[in-house]
Amino acid sequence: MSGKQSKNLNRRQFTKAAAATTLAAPVIVPSSVFGKDAPSNKITMGCIGVGWQGGGNMGRFLGIDDCRVLAVSDTDKNHLRNAQNRVNRKYKNKDCKAYDDFRDLLARKDIDAVMMALPDHWHAIPAIIAANSKKDVFGEKPISHTLREGRAMADAMAKNKRIWQTGSWQRSVFNFRQGVELVHNGHIGKVKRVEVGLPSGHADFNRTGNKCPDSDPPKELNYDMWIGPAKMEPYNRCRSHKNWRWNYNIGGGQLMDWIGHHCDIAHWGLADTEFGIGPDDKIGPLTVEGKGDFPDPKAIWNTCTKYRINCQYPNGVEVVIAGGHRDIGGGTKWIGEDGNWVHVNRGRFKASNPEWTKRKFERGSKKAYYSQDHWRNFIECCKTRKPTITPAEVAHRSATPGHLGLLSMRLGGKKLNWDAKTETVTNDKSANGKLGKNMRAPWKIDSIA
Repeated sequence: MSGKQSKNLNRRQFTKAAAATTLAAPVIVPSSVFGKDAPSNKITMGCIGVGWQGGGNMGRFLGIDDCRVLAVSDTDKNHLRNAQNRVNRKYKNKDCKAYDDFRDLLARKDIDAVMMALPDHWHAIPAIIAANSKKDVFGEKPISHTLREGRAMADAMAKNKRIWQTGSWQRSVFNFRQGVELVHNGHIGKVKRVEVGLPSGHADFNRTGNKCPDSDPPKELNYDMWIGPAKMEPYNRCRSHKNWRWNYNIGGGQLMDWIGHHCDIAHWGLADTEFGIGPDDKIGPLTVEGKGDFPDPKAIWNTCTKYRINCQYPNGVEVVIAGGHRDIGGGTKWIGEDGNWVHVNRGRFKASNPEWTKRKFERGSKKAYYSQDHWRNFIECCKTRKPTITPAEVAHRSATPGHLGLLSMRLGGKKLNWDAKTETVTNDKSANGKLGKNMRAPWKIDSIA
């Protein structure tokens, strides 16, 4: 395709062309891997969603020498302008292009990889289009807004042989890796119980609480594009930037906001151990039963504020995921059959044997995936084509107990029997229809997956 043809490719044609990509398509390794962009030899990147979290991620990539940010995209003109200026200041030029529609960025052939930091309801569609257009993806957690979207995303990455990194950065932090290696090397014996403590309630980022009136959107925000595939609701700043997390139309509350962190670590510890239950790209519960406290469904913030999810895993392992319950401490705690335990959290590391927490303690021959920098790991894997420390399938499996727990709560605490291989509820066929959701026209996954 000529440069002129590429430039004139409209969004509908691009999406349709990307959808036609099949497993038989050749693997496209970024040209920078072979030095064709010499002397730079960099992974070229576009950043989609450059506000709060996205701005932080972009800053990390700007600090990596063999990564070059070429373009940014956002539905908020203020975010877009600020990000563009930031990139241009870094490189001391005016080369960074700004797009108010992510599809224009993804249509560029000179971009190897994309960073996406978007509200949950916008995770699936851009990621699948990116995969189909042979771009690697750094995407935020949870991987998806619904379980079915997560499956479509993981499948798209696998089909197109793309590199995916989830923003579950705890895997690249020493104490979490050390805790996992203690479990893998049998220091606590056979794992019988895992406690996963997550936050509860809501966080008020705008300092106004759940009290904002509906209004016209600010002039700098393309609200129709921002709401995208979600159900159209009046603009309300208490459920827009940052606060979108507390509304189920676009977010998933504290449960889904954090499940990709501490449950991800729980799965990492359970996987590939002598007493384990399978690799963490296959792991899944047998049963899930959740109970929670919900605000009025019509409230601006309607996500669960207090919750407890009891899961049974293979080999008799019990996993409890809770927010707002004092008996479950924050972070991840693995407990062995003889009562020995390891507990990791951000900035905290405890164990039944204090010696285990010392940095120089020899944990054993079984070593977990080593990464000291989550963003650097992504760039390296884009070059080597080796899996990242948090690939798409792993992220999907880590989020699954959260999706199922939320469904159980919405079904009045019904225990769900789960087949992790087929990803179906086996004791309530009607529940399977609730593992996804309809998207607002014209957006849909079926046309691009």
